[in-house]
Amino acid sequence: MIRVLLVEDSATMRHHLRESMATDPELQVVGEAADGGEAVSMVARLRPDVVTMDMMLPTMSGLVATEHIMAEHPTPILVVSSADRRELFSTYNALAAGAVDVLEKPRGDATDADWGRRLCAAVRLVSRIRVITHPRARLDGRGKPSPPETPPAAPALPHDSLRVVALGSSTGGPGALTELMRGLPAGFRPPVLCVQHIAASEPFAVAFSDWLAGQTGRDVSYARDRTPLSALAGRVVLAPPDRHMLVREGMVRLSDAPPRHSCRPSVDVLFESVATEYGPSAAGCLLTGMGRDGAEGLLAMRGRGAVTFAQDEASCVVYGMPREAALLGAAMHVLPPGKMAARLTELQLAGSRR
Repeated sequence: MIRVLLVEDSATMRHHLRESMATDPELQVVGEAADGGEAVSMVARLRPDVVTMDMMLPTMSGLVATEHIMAEHPTPILVVSSADRRELFSTYNALAAGAVDVLEKPRGDATDADWGRRLCAAVRLVSRIRVITHPRARLDGRGKPSPPETPPAAPALPHDSLRVVALGSSTGGPGALTELMRGLPAGFRPPVLCVQHIAASEPFAVAFSDWLAGQTGRDVSYARDRTPLSALAGRVVLAPPDRHMLVREGMVRLSDAPPRHSCRPSVDVLFESVATEYGPSAAGCLLTGMGRDGAEGLLAMRGRGAVTFAQDEASCVVYGMPREAALLGAAMHVLPPGKMAARLTELQLAGSRR
């Protein structure tokens, strides 16, 4: 039995959540909270397996409640949020603070027909994820940071310069991407091409680029078909919702080809194209996420001479995709995102001195 705590200030929405979960014999609602402060205390008392979290709550917001829960009693959190722009930004902040996934609230249209089924499936999925005390908890002294490690010097690329960086992430990705991109210097010039799996609807996905730009101070946008890579220096380019992103003949291309590993966009599609197009002039980073998308593509990149990274288990929300890459021998380096950024910076500098 999966024990669920509902956090929602609307009595109508709480009733909808409760009734939807009553149809699934694996789920048991063990409590309901109408504000963030109540949610934090109920998590401590009830120790649920999953929390469904609204963002816009009285007294204490869903974001602050998420930060407290992940610092004090780490519990898988499914954000159940509307597509209002202000709420979307809070949702991504909550994902960066350790929440696992997001489900859009019912829209009041035909898409609501299977909403209850999708809610139950999301709760079951989230319940299987092992969560840890989130690093953000350390900011106010509630946890002790581990002592910094000095990684060995990064190898110089065998080519004359680092021309492109390819990133792939899924569950837990918003926080990992933020950490990595914040670690890159303002003068980092290679384009960064990124596939982030976002299971929510298009409004959630579209807002992600603005949120990530605000978090990192970088120029972030969604890819446009046939954009020359030479025009993207210093920029972060995201695969748009439900489109594969790849590179071909020096241009970013978009594709409606079938999903890979049930994913569109697929990390493997991006990584394999970068391996073919740029070989040893590229670097690839596979970050936190469920499943195995990206592992074979990262191996292809390494086979063509690229420098490859997989996120380490300790810093992953879900050690799935990076684990598959490590098992295949696809990753030259296994590091947390901040140390990947340091290595990428060294690679750029090594190339610029050649």
